[in-house]
Amino acid sequence: MEIRDPVHGSIHILNEEIPIIKDEFFQRLRNIKQLGFSEYVFPGATHTRFIHSIGVMNVASNAFDRLFKNNLFDTEIQKLKETFKLACLLHDVGHAPLSHSTETVMPKLSELKIPADFLSKKDLKTDRQATHEDYTIKSIVDSSFAGSFSLVEKKFGVGRKYIADLITGHTSDPSYFTVKGINYFPILHQLVSSELDCDRMDYLLRDSYFCGVSYGSYDLDWLLDNLEVCIEDSTAYLGINERAVVTFDDFLLSRYHMFIMVYFHYRAVCLEQLLYKYFKTSPTEYTIPASIEAYIEHDDHFLMKTLKRSKNKYAEAIIKNQVPQKIFEAFNEGQETHLKNIEDYLIKENIEYIRSGSSGRLSKYYVDETTSTTKYPMKVVRKLFGSEQKVTFNIDEATDLFTKFAKAHAVNRLHCDMETLTSSQQKNLLELIHRSRG
Repeated sequence: MEIRDPVHGSIHILNEEIPIIKDEFFQRLRNIKQLGFSEYVFPGATHTRFIHSIGVMNVASNAFDRLFKNNLFDTEIQKLKETFKLACLLHDVGHAPLSHSTETVMPKLSELKIPADFLSKKDLKTDRQATHEDYTIKSIVDSSFAGSFSLVEKKFGVGRKYIADLITGHTSDPSYFTVKGINYFPILHQLVSSELDCDRMDYLLRDSYFCGVSYGSYDLDWLLDNLEVCIEDSTAYLGINERAVVTFDDFLLSRYHMFIMVYFHYRAVCLEQLLYKYFKTSPTEYTIPASIEAYIEHDDHFLMKTLKRSKNKYAEAIIKNQVPQKIFEAFNEGQETHLKNIEDYLIKENIEYIRSGSSGRLSKYYVDETTSTTKYPMKVVRKLFGSEQKVTFNIDEATDLFTKFAKAHAVNRLHCDMETLTSSQQKNLLELIHRSRG
């Protein structure tokens, strides 16, 4: 099967992969937008998790072929390739409606009844709220989705457990990923989820294209051409040739610019905050089921129908795209005092307002030393001039952007409906806002 993609061109799907893509678990992603409420700001941003996931698998296939070009036809390598491709294809299969916005109404993790082998020790001890990653793992290892994997299991020897392992980042059986004494689990997991993974390599270009902006552009081919396998103590890690470090910097900057200009656009974020208020004030109107089979019905259309039927004022505001006015925006720590003064006044006057901040969000789009959860450091490979010898070092020794991003703009905003205020309140607020601008 061939898919025509506006970002990557022709994407070829193996016959054995078609049943997985045609399964209702994966088809559900056709009705889940990649950027949630961003469509309300960028009308072209109607692309879905469905085509994004296929794009990620395409990037993964190209990355794997470059890294393993010398032994692509080895049977064990082919098994690893297919396992890796499917991990990239299915990394988002558990996503809830409107992207991350609805995870606050997911059930407790224990209610999903995920097999214990796929839970961490911490998860076994504490019953946290489930996330879309938990629904992803449940879909792959313990649902009716299993029947769609029969052809890849038969031809390549792929195990669904190992697809899930690459997504979670831990495996109890590294021998599955070991070929000729080399454990390839770390490098493959890094390409699924890390500083330079196939997910980000696709969504930057895709989101930029469909939003009609250029912030997410970078040289994908040069990055892929310069990926390296770095072997230390019989374990393979992801590396990049030193000549592509500048391109990697450009990749990081693209993610940062997309965050500031697109992902954290004030209207989209405010709509998300209105949705949280809706969930809080009408807690019984919409909940996400623990049953993985019932979860198939839950997509953007399902949630939007619920919002349209609701009499809740926040639901109505979302449907009508009525965002309270942005009254203040702080881009650095020096403005925090002004923000607090305005917020204190709003609280004192019992004025309803919305506050949104970038704290805890930036790590979704780039990594710094305080938010990174990756277990395996990315390497830089330097080839010694006139020699076949190579030396490797960690990526943070080659670029200072991680440190810079850690200190980057902390964006905080305040919204309220000025028209509902008394003339005295409006005057006082405007004076506080004017004072903050010096």
